[in-house]
Amino acid sequence: MAGRLEGRVAIVTGGGGSIGTQHCLAFAREGAKVVVNDIGASLVDGGQASNADRVVAMITEAGGEAVADDNSAASWSGAEAIVEHAMDAFGRVDILVNNATFGFNNDLWRFTEEEFDATVGANLKGYFAMTKFVVPHMARAGKGAIVNTSSGSGFGHPSHAAYSAAKEGVVGLTRTSALELGRFGIRTNAIRPAAASFSALNGYMEKTERWRDLMAATMRPRGVRTKDDTMDPEVRSPAKISPFVVWLCTDAASHVNGRSFHVLGDYVGLFSEPDGERTIYQRGGWDLDSLDVAGHQLTATLTNDYTLDDHPELKVFEA
Repeated sequence: MAGRLEGRVAIVTGGGGSIGTQHCLAFAREGAKVVVNDIGASLVDGGQASNADRVVAMITEAGGEAVADDNSAASWSGAEAIVEHAMDAFGRVDILVNNATFGFNNDLWRFTEEEFDATVGANLKGYFAMTKFVVPHMARAGKGAIVNTSSGSGFGHPSHAAYSAAKEGVVGLTRTSALELGRFGIRTNAIRPAAASFSALNGYMEKTERWRDLMAATMRPRGVRTKDDTMDPEVRSPAKISPFVVWLCTDAASHVNGRSFHVLGDYVGLFSEPDGERTIYQRGGWDLDSLDVAGHQLTATLTNDYTLDDHPELKVFEA
């Protein structure tokens, strides 16, 4: 299995899930040796638990090299153990794909601390920890590529407040990693993938049923615009996410650093970076009276789209 990544070593967290499996297989096809990390927390085709050993078997049967790892990246000790496993098995780490994901759904005011901590641990703390422990190896080698998995939920997703916060945190981590690590030859980018995985078609729909009307009334599409919004597993196959992730880790993308992309089916889109829209200035600063006069220059065209006055059934608060 020789290709663009011959001789390099990739770690994929959540590598036994629907999208993670495809990432691991795609890296192996390009010649990379793969550390398939998974704790078996997600569901894949047929409702079976994700499994790193299964993916390793697929890679080795096809002639590639891979090892399974079941440490949790959501702790610093677990993340360090994953990186050490890669070093012990293959002697180097060139690529990190932070792909592990998990999230509770609940009303924001009903979230428990345990639900919040588990969600942020899997989706943000673990990404930070994995980055922390791979950087010394990549920096000493003078080269490395990191791809973080964010989500469209970061733009706002009722019932997913903890997950949304964590996934937007991933974008901030990506930007800062790019600024801080680029001098060592390490590139960091993020994707917001959309795929019709088993969990998306089954568990997600069931878990979010309570908020279906609220989601429809408040959420709007961002990023890639497609001709339809199908959840056809073939159109939105998890396998269609992986080629772009692998490409970001090749020398062909050596100029790409600190950016976020939307990957959906046959489409890949580049997100713009935030920038200021308008500015007002007053020597000596502002008080409330002067803001009453000039503040409209900032806010006159803004509207509160989320009062939902046309949906009185959604304005009933239940503690």
